[in-house]
Amino acid sequence: MKRTILLLALLLAVLLPAPLSLIADEAGVRAEAQAEEAESRSEEKKIDPKEIIFEHLGDGYGWEVPFCHDVRIPLPVIVRDYQGDWHCFSSSRIGHGHSYTVTDSDGAKMTFRLGGHDSKWHNKLVGMRPETVDGQTQMVEYRPLDFSITKNVCAIFIACLLVMWMVLDVAAWYRKKGYTAPRRATGAIEALIEFIYYGVIKPTLGAKSRKFGPYLLTVFFFILVANLLGLMVIFPGGANITGNIAVTLVLSLITFLIVNIFGTKHYWKEVFWPDVPLWLKFPIPIMPVIELFGVFTKPAALTVRLFANMMGGHIIVIVLTLLIFILGALGAAAAGGTLVVSLIFSVFMLLIDVLVSFIQAYVFTMLSTVFIGLAQEDGHHGKDAHEVPAAPTTTRS
Repeated sequence: MKRTILLLALLLAVLLPAPLSLIADEAGVRAEAQAEEAESRSEEKKIDPKEIIFEHLGDGYGWEVPFCHDVRIPLPVIVRDYQGDWHCFSSSRIGHGHSYTVTDSDGAKMTFRLGGHDSKWHNKLVGMRPETVDGQTQMVEYRPLDFSITKNVCAIFIACLLVMWMVLDVAAWYRKKGYTAPRRATGAIEALIEFIYYGVIKPTLGAKSRKFGPYLLTVFFFILVANLLGLMVIFPGGANITGNIAVTLVLSLITFLIVNIFGTKHYWKEVFWPDVPLWLKFPIPIMPVIELFGVFTKPAALTVRLFANMMGGHIIVIVLTLLIFILGALGAAAAGGTLVVSLIFSVFMLLIDVLVSFIQAYVFTMLSTVFIGLAQEDGHHGKDAHEVPAAPTTTRS
């Protein structure tokens, strides 16, 4: 019970990362923004599908509130300017096209803002610094060292806390009630653990499943939770975590490091001196080059597969929704027909994306397990060298 309360407290700390003073700043900035946006709302804006798609799928310095896109939950901005000083402030200070000026330790004023459409750092935090050009001093943009808690970073924290809560809930059940079968959500989580461990990890890794099982189960539940959170509209969902190639790349690199750090001598022997005819590896190392290239293509395949599938699903749903507004300009009949068709297909695609979320988490875990298993071969060619240990059916230890 204490552990659950602690996890809930940590979750609240992530859900409310900005202190009360930051929210007060947001209220003040919002009042100013409403006056500026009152004029622009009177004019009809042309829909830019490209901008809308990338805005919804990209990262941000605030968390959008559903059905009120102009209002955002402020998040902390942490940057290091070009003089080496650190600054921390609310993302509400740089929202709605505003700039934020702060005084550093030397008394110099530092200005930060979000890059505009004409900036090479569009929607990224930029600073302004003086630069002399042709004898004239002018302010130019530069990219400061940015450690801000963005929407994707905050969503990663939330996903990690949810995974911790799910696993610790199952552990607490067995610690308190022994081997009594868990029920409801705890039973569903326990069923997923057994499905992955005894259906994928144990048959592939055999005796070494206990060594690599914790990582593989963790990465499965993290990807699953991140995928499902990305399909939610309301907070704390809506962040496209696994649709960000940086996140999938880090997950793939972890698998890459585990495969190659814990790889056996036989694994490295098969990379640099594979069991093929001599003329394929000497004097021209054809097969060693191919094997070495394969070492790096495996994590690349993991990265692109997860990223492309999740990103594609989000894009399809957004495009189907945008069709309502794009074709609505043709008239009421076109708008009504498009509305019905787009809603039906959007709901259908969301249901498909729920299934894809499970499938992609399973595929990433399965491939990682296979790659680790290939690196654990000892090279014996006896009768039972490649026999895969079967998953136990009655007694599980």
